[in-house]
Amino acid sequence: MKFLMICSYLPSALNFRGKLLEAIHAKGYEIHVFAPDLTDFADELKQLQQLGYQVHSIPMQRAGTNPIADLKLLKSMYQMIRKIQPDYVLSYTIKPVIYGTLAAWLAKVPHRFALITGLGYAFQNIEAGKRSLFQKMVHGLYAQALKHAEKVFFQNPDDLKLFQDMNLLDTHKPTVVVNGSGVNVQDFEVMPLPLNGQAEVKASFLLIARLLGDKGVREYAEAAGLIKAKYPEAEFHLVGWIDENPSAISQSELDSWISDNTLNYWGKLSDVRPAIAASSVYVLPSYREGTPRTVLEAMAMGRAIITTDAPGCRETVSNGVNGYLVGVKSVDDLVQTMQYFIQDPKLMTYMGQRSREIALHKYDVHQVNKHMMAEMGVLA
Repeated sequence: MKFLMICSYLPSALNFRGKLLEAIHAKGYEIHVFAPDLTDFADELKQLQQLGYQVHSIPMQRAGTNPIADLKLLKSMYQMIRKIQPDYVLSYTIKPVIYGTLAAWLAKVPHRFALITGLGYAFQNIEAGKRSLFQKMVHGLYAQALKHAEKVFFQNPDDLKLFQDMNLLDTHKPTVVVNGSGVNVQDFEVMPLPLNGQAEVKASFLLIARLLGDKGVREYAEAAGLIKAKYPEAEFHLVGWIDENPSAISQSELDSWISDNTLNYWGKLSDVRPAIAASSVYVLPSYREGTPRTVLEAMAMGRAIITTDAPGCRETVSNGVNGYLVGVKSVDDLVQTMQYFIQDPKLMTYMGQRSREIALHKYDVHQVNKHMMAEMGVLA
């Protein structure tokens, strides 16, 4: 039996889906992975190959919108799938879901699954009657592709409802909501909270994200500046990189935050655990997520959470228990909530402990993968 996973970013196959592939491989399946730009990710490619997986390069432009290039992608994947003849295909992120699912259907793969991990710029500002021509095209392609999926996985109920409301799913299409990608709670163990000179928990905030506007990076930086003007000892850390994306922040914005000491910038990290260990509160002011993996990792390491009352984010926080929910795009909410932790440091300890408990009981990666495998019928 052969299992094919199609993705748009090779490191995600290892970092976000690695344990799923490992569990499927352990049941005797031959694993294949499609991804673009393999030469850019030599380390990840080597690791996947050492696990015994076969990794294939596809001509995908992750952020491109050239229809001719996308048709070439569809043809290329169809030909490769015909050659490999997998029994199962799982695609995630926009282009793999659309073109991977269509290619698998054309190639008559018996079991085809789509995983909606987040909606991105194609679903921003889509109030009734305000969709751009590009958005209408993408939504139409989603609808056509998902017709040919055996089952569609979502990472939060809001995304599922939106797809249903927009008629992107057939009425009787089987769907499943899973608890994100899960987190390996053995790898992300609880670490002591950083302390200040008075042996109190230090007010140290952290955001890990691609540096996009819709991740709330600008709101985080603005709130940091306002807090530091009143509490200069507070720390604000930022991990991430400027991605090729329509909503990416500019290099000059990032440089200004660094130069005026608003943010302590770590750059792009292959291992985020040292940054989480240096923080006491994890902040993600995102406008919308699937289920944010970075929040789950911070929770597993015993950190209190501030995130938005937005799809995908709100599921990770029990408000007032393991953190707080704030309004989307609300700098005022962020500032007020950060001050709760600064004024009462014991909250960071208590809420961090609750975060770890939730990670163990709800988001353990092995439980999430077991659920997905059962729903796909991937059996020994």
